[in-house]
Amino acid sequence: MVKRRRGIVKGAPSGLVVSLILHAAAFLLAGLFVVFTVVQKQEQKFVPPKAVERPKMKLKKPTVKMRKNVKPKASNRIVTKVKRSNMPNIQLPEMSGLSDGLGSGGIGSMELLPEFETISMLGSAQSTGSDLVGTYYDFTRDRNGRDISMDVVTWRHEIIKFLRGGWRTSDFTKYYRAPRKVYATCLVVPPVLSSIAPSTFGDKDAAGVWWLVHYKGQIVYPRDITFRFWGQADETMAVRVGGKMVLGVRWENSTGYSNVDPDTIPPNLWRSDSLDTRKYFMGNTLSVVGDWITLKAGEPQDIEIVIGDNGGQACFMLAVQEQGVEYERNVQGGPLLPAFKTTKLSHDLIDAIYKNLVPGEISLTNGPVFNDFVAVPSSATAPEPAAPMAAPEAAMPPAPPKLRPWTLANGQSLEGELINVMGSQAVLKDAKGKTLKVPVDELSVEDRIFIELAKPPTFKIDKLQDCKQMTFLMGRNDANQIRPPEDRCHYGIRVQQQSAGEYPHRVNVEFFIIGRERLGDKYILFDRQSTSFVPSSENGRRHEFMSAREVVLENYAVDNEPRGEYYMAYLAVLTDERGEVIGVGTSADWLYENYDNLKQRYAGNYMDKNCLRTYPTRPPRTRY
Repeated sequence: MVKRRRGIVKGAPSGLVVSLILHAAAFLLAGLFVVFTVVQKQEQKFVPPKAVERPKMKLKKPTVKMRKNVKPKASNRIVTKVKRSNMPNIQLPEMSGLSDGLGSGGIGSMELLPEFETISMLGSAQSTGSDLVGTYYDFTRDRNGRDISMDVVTWRHEIIKFLRGGWRTSDFTKYYRAPRKVYATCLVVPPVLSSIAPSTFGDKDAAGVWWLVHYKGQIVYPRDITFRFWGQADETMAVRVGGKMVLGVRWENSTGYSNVDPDTIPPNLWRSDSLDTRKYFMGNTLSVVGDWITLKAGEPQDIEIVIGDNGGQACFMLAVQEQGVEYERNVQGGPLLPAFKTTKLSHDLIDAIYKNLVPGEISLTNGPVFNDFVAVPSSATAPEPAAPMAAPEAAMPPAPPKLRPWTLANGQSLEGELINVMGSQAVLKDAKGKTLKVPVDELSVEDRIFIELAKPPTFKIDKLQDCKQMTFLMGRNDANQIRPPEDRCHYGIRVQQQSAGEYPHRVNVEFFIIGRERLGDKYILFDRQSTSFVPSSENGRRHEFMSAREVVLENYAVDNEPRGEYYMAYLAVLTDERGEVIGVGTSADWLYENYDNLKQRYAGNYMDKNCLRTYPTRPPRTRY
């Protein structure tokens, strides 16, 4: 009898138990495999590609050749010794309107020509480094610019208080002070409208009544000099040097009549001791002779000048008489004295003065210049400047040959002159005079562009203008003091393509606006502008441009003599990308005939009919 073995688990067959164990083990192994596989699987990492080795260029340092033992040229500047213990602290004028520095654009990007609007007989917007700084006070407004009540007596009392009280500008703090400063190198203002003062200081719409300008600076001379001022004023001018008043002038005509009451220069404030006082005309009244002044070589002295007017006509002149110098005599029998100046006067400033200055009253070109940056000038009277002579004409270079090489699409080339374009063919003439016709499409790109430029379309050119009359009403003053109306104009140009066809090239437009003085026969370049455009269907093959420059046309009289200017003519010249003239529009043929000379002028210049620069017509002598 065979014995049966006892199962592993009581009550369960052994095979079943073994099977369960085997399946459990299999499941366990499978689970472990899955778990370890998931856990041990690493996250994919991004591996950047290998860096590309770029070829490097070896740069050479630029070499600068320097000349050894180069000695600077001798300078003509006179060096003077200055006693620094006596030098006051000088505050440099604020500079405005400048860029971050020359490095931003270089000297080539700077406009060196003066703007005509900045040139005034009362001063310029730019300092020369040797000038007097002018400040403008308007007694018809308070310090905030609001209108206030003012009359001529109160205005004169304010000036007297200022002169008696030590020339303290704090006396004017309750009145309007213009933020703009000007820099004057002389003070010669022939009879003009009193509105010149507010216009110079930025208030071009003011009538110009009851104002005062205070100039302050220093004068210095390269050698010892003794001199005195001669002055004239309509209405008031005073000068002091080194803190001492040396000249005082108020309005008085040839008969001794003066409407200055109260007297802005009372006798107990200052009085001339010269027998030549009130003897010779300058401007619209008789001149006053000042006290003698001595400057030591190279030692600067403070100088202050005040001028003021109550409206209507204004006039101020300041001349210099050097001790021991004989001057040319004018038609009155008096000395033709040089104007006081701190630098040589520019042509632009002389223009502004000459158009109102009677010849023989004061000289602008000779006499001492009160700075130490120049050589000592001759004291002899220099001749009045004359209009520059025309430069001799240079020999005309030979005309360039009209023959040029032409290249065909198949590589062949020929030489000929472009005669015409007929339809799709270019008509050429070779050196032997034989006419050839070549399809334009078979020519090179450069040749087709040449044909387009050589045969430009026709253009219609018209002048544009926008003028408005400005009137000035002053209810606080009498009719004789009202500023006369003036026309303020902007000019422009309109160019319209007339002929059909595409012209995908830039057209450059330069136009000139010409005026004429009312007193004489000189012309004035009112405006000069440049613009450009490409004719296209988008712009209707048309271009309009208006200049931002305002041209002021005045019309008034001084002693029944006309003053001012009026519009005369225009010239517009069109050029292509090569600089070749492709169109001209003008109302005066002589302008284009002198186009080369006209291109040398800039706005504000006076010129003759040959477009050569000249001086304005001087007013005639009427008082003596």
